[in-house]
Amino acid sequence: MPSEARFDHARIDQLPRSNSEPCGHNHTLETPISPDGTPVLGKRYEVAARGGKAVRLKAGQTIRIINTHGTQVCDTWAFSTANPNEFMSWEHGRAWLSALIPQVGDPLMSNRRRPIMTLTADTSPGIHDTLMAACDLFRYMTLGVEGYHDSCADNLRLAMQAIGAEAPEVPQPFNLWMNIPVNAEMKVDWCPPVSKPGDYVELRAEMDCIVAMSSCPQDIIPINGADCVPVEVHFEVYK
Repeated sequence: MPSEARFDHARIDQLPRSNSEPCGHNHTLETPISPDGTPVLGKRYEVAARGGKAVRLKAGQTIRIINTHGTQVCDTWAFSTANPNEFMSWEHGRAWLSALIPQVGDPLMSNRRRPIMTLTADTSPGIHDTLMAACDLFRYMTLGVEGYHDSCADNLRLAMQAIGAEAPEVPQPFNLWMNIPVNAEMKVDWCPPVSKPGDYVELRAEMDCIVAMSSCPQDIIPINGADCVPVEVHFEVYK
């Protein structure tokens, strides 16, 4: 746990107060897949290293998210198109599943306790995280970063803005391939992914929704591989 001395309270108070507003800027805002986030079905899109993308899905469509190099964590969110204040929520999802990690066939629940997506395929060993908040500028400040650092929280905000939408807050994401083991003493560790290049998950939309993804920019601790080098992931949308 970072010591109190590592929190720059004056700097934190100068940053945006709204949870919808990014703390900085990167290429995510200028590189949407389309002006409104509508995908070309079957086309492969890139979520560039350290950046984010958002895509609109219709109920019944499936998104395949691909760990291209096998080492990259992809923070993933889903927001209802009809009401973005309804979103994939892991406080609710863990309670529904009585589990920390969903398995193929499991519903992914919203904060209104109904399925927003379903996990329909997973070619990896199935090690993902539903405990950890998205990295944000405040996290990097506690890790000793000065100045701006790309973050999953900002990638979500910017990716949504890029397609004319808004994230009302930054929910705790479905951290695909993030390896956070919990031991018998209920302590956690931060470990590299155990997936391999080309592993993918498929998520089926149970309602019209916006899916946002961030190729996690974490380059200080080894959640994106032992070398701590973020890389790109890819995704495709199908009927």
